[in-house]
Amino acid sequence: MTDATKPPTTFDDGATTAPDREELTWELFGRAERELSAQIVASGWVPDLIIAIARGGLIPAGAIGYAIGVKAMGTVNVEFYTGVGQTLAEPVVLPPLMDASDLPGKKVLVVDDVADSGKTLKMVMELLQHQGLDLGGETMAVDARSAVIYRKPHSLVEPDYCWRVTDKWINFPWSVLPVITASSLERNTANQYAADHIGG
Repeated sequence: MTDATKPPTTFDDGATTAPDREELTWELFGRAERELSAQIVASGWVPDLIIAIARGGLIPAGAIGYAIGVKAMGTVNVEFYTGVGQTLAEPVVLPPLMDASDLPGKKVLVVDDVADSGKTLKMVMELLQHQGLDLGGETMAVDARSAVIYRKPHSLVEPDYCWRVTDKWINFPWSVLPVITASSLERNTANQYAADHIGG
């Protein structure tokens, strides 16, 4: 049986995947973020501040923040992937830079959706370890840890907390669908009108 005709794999938790894809559904994401949050709490280390690596880490970071009761949130915007399997030579931190002047504490959890090459997570963790956080004009050293939903086996870094390891390309529910544009809305409206008034 070739890969093209091989049926999808079904995990014990009901997730399905095409031979070269890992499908994370919204329902499975709910389970993943609760289990990942439980790992963090069970370790005995609870952060004062959660930093999301935008954009992929925004939704996981928010969910973890709710799950473990941490309200202090920040973001760092890093560009690395430019398309499916296409990356820049190195990750780049984009503006606006996070203002941490009013954020509390020294324990920081950095959250991303996946540690693929690991370059993005490695860069952010090194920034925190070498530069610390600028808290109101005073640079403070931090105890930084990292959490991801997925880690690839070839990642340069091993996050402190990880829900699942996979070597497949991952379809995340927040990024798998096409971008909504004005023209796509017009097409959908026209198609819906045709279905309602012409085809019916």
